Amino acid sequence: MKLKTYSILLLICVLSISSCTTISKQKTIKLAHGLDMSHPVHKAMAFMASDLEKRSGGKMKIEIYPNQQLGNERQCVELLQIGSLGMTKVSAAVMENFSPNMKVFGLPFLFRDRAHAFSVLDGPIGKELLDGGQKYWLKGLGYYDSGSRSFYTKEKPVETPEDLKGLKIRVMESVTAMNMVKSLGGSPTPISWGELYTSLQQGVVDGAENNPPSFHLSRHYEVCKFYSLDEHTTVPDVLIIGTHLWDTLTEEEQKWLQASANASVTYQRKLWATAEEDALREVQKAGVTVIRPDKSAFQSKVSSMYEDYKDENEVYSLIHRIQKSN
Repeated sequence: MKLKTYSILLLICVLSISSCTTISKQKTIKLAHGLDMSHPVHKAMAFMASDLEKRSGGKMKIEIYPNQQLGNERQCVELLQIGSLGMTKVSAAVMENFSPNMKVFGLPFLFRDRAHAFSVLDGPIGKELLDGGQKYWLKGLGYYDSGSRSFYTKEKPVETPEDLKGLKIRVMESVTAMNMVKSLGGSPTPISWGELYTSLQQGVVDGAENNPPSFHLSRHYEVCKFYSLDEHTTVPDVLIIGTHLWDTLTEEEQKWLQASANASVTYQRKLWATAEEDALREVQKAGVTVIRPDKSAFQSKVSSMYEDYKDENEVYSLIHRIQKSN
């Protein structure tokens, strides 16, 4: 009943807006996302909105709807596909449900380090994957840094993969993420980000996995007192626009928007580096035990996942291209 009511309210809300409105020759793009306004990604998108208005001489504007006002990540992507929303931010893990080759980013220990990840994301492979969503009415504009994801738990620390055995771990709606947790011995449980705090409190799940700023800003550290920095995946956030909107923009407008998106990516990555340091410091002050386990034990448990994609030629090729990339 609650779900039906929410769907009706969402439909009413969607019908009352369009992905892009034109008032007095100013184009206003609707951008929705699920994050808190204090999150580095929201701040980067606010920066993009300001930059675009200046860059376009006031001819273009971005209106931001944070905090799941228009739905969760999956719902926002679906709104883009039908042209009822202009832009959103989505994790590449969720994006794989819409643009299948994006699943490569969910593979554990794919990147050697952060520099390797940025080199891939900002290079030909990254652009190829951004453009690959256009057949699904989704165009990628850039990648925001989302750090590396690690496990946090309520009752006991995760120092080895064996410590995950029998634990229900919240994961995103991603087949790759679920397979990874299974490979490590845990029980993957997909739950909406907005419902996770309560689920942790009530024991629906025993833990979750995410980056330090998200662990901190979500206040999940109030429930989970162990944070194990195994850094199993480096899954970027993807800034996307619906092709329904993109195709209506003039070439000049597209250049303005892309340039502002690029500027916001650079700005966000600086914010993120600071946010990670601050988050780890704050959760430790709040009583969280931060563990730095031997990553090799985790790597050996999931290494066979790469071979699971032998029959998916494009993904298998991407894996090896990324690994060989300098």
